[in-house]
Amino acid sequence: MTDHQIEWRNTKDQLVSAIKQLGFSEALGEQIAKNLGSPQAMERMIAYLNNVKPKSEELIVDEMLAICSDIEAWRNKKISEEANSRYNEILNYGLNTDE
Repeated sequence: MTDHQIEWRNTKDQLVSAIKQLGFSEALGEQIAKNLGSPQAMERMIAYLNNVKPKSEELIVDEMLAICSDIEAWRNKKISEEANSRYNEILNYGLNTDE
């Protein structure tokens, strides 16, 4: 098992434990972890659970969706920045065609 896999499993276990401590099912925790996907996102969810202590599954799922939305917005921003950078290179240096 790689270091990343170990980190993912340990963070998932912490997330599931935090959800169970609030009185919700382990299955909810497993699904939340699966949808969040990364240890960083799961750590953000754990912080939310520990600070807010939501009283319903809906609030937990809503926060998961908000975290996923933030991640997607960040990815789109990075893709846009890369495309803009390449476009600016073309404007500044041309296409470098050897004709």
